[in-house]
Parts: sequence; C-alpha cells; structure tokens
Amino acid sequence: MQVKELMCSSVVSVDPSDTAQTAAAMLARHDVGSLPVCGEDGGLRGVITDRDIVLRCVAIQEDPAKTPVHKVMTRNCATVSPTADTREAARIMAAKQVRRLPVVENDKVIGMISLGDLSQSHSCDMEAGAALSDISAQTHQPEM
Repeated sequence: MQVKELMCSSVVSVDPSDTAQTAAAMLARHDVGSLPVCGEDGGLRGVITDRDIVLRCVAIQEDPAKTPVHKVMTRNCATVSPTADTREAARIMAAKQVRRLPVVENDKVIGMISLGDLSQSHSCDMEAGAALSDISAQTHQPEM
C-alpha cells in the first residue's frame, strides 16, 4: 500500500514568521501534535511540535507571542513520498523517532502521515506497532 492511500491530505501549515503562540493555537485548534512549516512557495522549511514550543521557547522563558516559529522549529525533518510503500514510512518513523511525517511531492507538502494512520491499515499494522515500539524504547532508555 502506498502512503498516498493513508495520508491526510488536508494539511494545515504555519509560516516561518508566524509566532510560536500562533503555532500553539493552531496545534490546539486542529488537535494535532505537529505542523509543517512552509514558505510562501509551499516548500517545507521544517516542522513545529508542541514539544518544540515547550522546550525551545517556554522552558527558556521566551515569549511565545514574540518568538517566530523559525527560531523553535525542527529543521531538516524526515519526509516521505506519496508513492512510497507504507512500510517505508514506518521504517523512517522508527529510524528518526517521529510519530508523523510530512508527505512531500515536487518540493511541496501535500499531506501528513502518522503512526495512527498506519495502524488503521491492517496491511501495515505490524510495521506501525514495531515503529512505535522502536520510538518508545529509544525515548525511554534509562540513563547510565
């Protein structure tokens, strides 16, 4: 099965010059954990997550109403092609320790795919489970 068959194609994005507060409001309004950050040309510049806002803005006492997204977003994020196999998307998520991937075609964001999307497909629920297990195991390893 291809990514385009499971991805969400109604993508909401933010501009790099939007504020972290605007991004947080959009995350809450759309009940999502991440948003692609796109330039005027629709090209992906990065991704902003609720975690980015908390750790790179709020925790260091920056004002979210004055902090531009480009200062707190994750750059060089992983992406996937709409024609990629869903197992490849799960592999990328596990390798990069992310739960969501922007779907990019011709340098433009055309969708988002999440572990939840993958788990709803019976053809790749094992891969989604394995990816989540890999992400969780790498995230919660005890410190030595």
